[in-house]
Amino acid sequence: MASEDPALAFVFGTRPEFIKCAPLIRGAERRGIGFEVIHTGQHYSRELDEVFFEQLDLPEPTYNLEIGSGSPGHQTGSMIAAIEPVLSAADPAVVVVHGDTNSTLAGSVTTCKLESSLAHVEAGLRSGDRSMPEEHNRVLTDHASDLLFAPTDRARDQLAAEGIEAGVWVTGNTIVDAVLEGREIAAERSDALDRLGLEPGGYVLLTAHRGANVDDPDRFRAILEGIARAAREHDLDCVYPAHPRSGMRLRTFGIEVPDPIRVIPPEDFLSFLALESEAALVVTDSGGVQEETAVLGTPCVTVRENTERQETIEIGSNRLAGSDPDRIVAAAREMVGAGGWEAPYGDGRAAERILDALEDHIGRDTPEDHAG
Repeated sequence: MASEDPALAFVFGTRPEFIKCAPLIRGAERRGIGFEVIHTGQHYSRELDEVFFEQLDLPEPTYNLEIGSGSPGHQTGSMIAAIEPVLSAADPAVVVVHGDTNSTLAGSVTTCKLESSLAHVEAGLRSGDRSMPEEHNRVLTDHASDLLFAPTDRARDQLAAEGIEAGVWVTGNTIVDAVLEGREIAAERSDALDRLGLEPGGYVLLTAHRGANVDDPDRFRAILEGIARAAREHDLDCVYPAHPRSGMRLRTFGIEVPDPIRVIPPEDFLSFLALESEAALVVTDSGGVQEETAVLGTPCVTVRENTERQETIEIGSNRLAGSDPDRIVAAAREMVGAGGWEAPYGDGRAAERILDALEDHIGRDTPEDHAG
């Protein structure tokens, strides 16, 4: 609920952030906490955004800054310039940012110049790869934050190793809240498998969008070759809901997508969740998808050399394969048919724990039980 004197301001700009912030926003509404939603427009598609907000039962953003794409420095700078007057006028007690995007960093830098406290949801994740822009974003945000919500003990320990111990809570990850809420709805409402002619357990789901993978034509081709070979080996179909940027790279580089990979437009949240739930294997370079598949019980192969979601490797839900086709085929061979792990990201009550801490911080009286 937008408020003349909001206690909270949520700043985000990408669809993974929408999904993970949704349980927090809905929880704030239930508790009667005043808030504003500031959408930077880092991922901006009017049609897809409207679908996401409708499916996730979110209020329309109070502000949509429509920053759009650009070089990282230009995009982040434009966001800071646009966010500052909005936050200055709203003067929230706490600004809440999530994850490791340019929107996260822009919201964090802006808040540091104001009187509001800064809260970072999904704090303490580290890949150890300083070549990744996301690694810089998450490290800088953690060190600027007043309240840090770590999803796991590992993330809390990482913060402590960097000298950050005050204002840290281990809450679980709101992706569990979102996936558990959305999985049953997706099963009832989504026609994705029928629409795409897929059988449960009969296909590979591919997501690849990171610049390190799709901006290098040789690497992009190698990843597609490895996935196609793995799918053929296991007699599986393969669908690739391609981010617009990835689709543009395929066209620009003149990459012929090998059979049986089928490139399709991006799917909405519920349809993508249905596809994740029923896939024989998910191949991805997304950190969020690594988490989602761990929760859903779907085997995952990550086409990166490292991950900030180390817990997925430890429990056996995920394998790192880089971009080498042979490694991808071998990792797929290990993972197809795998299962039986316990998801490491909490019990689906992360949003409640985070909101409890936020209410304590802003001095509100917190009811004994917010579980509803």
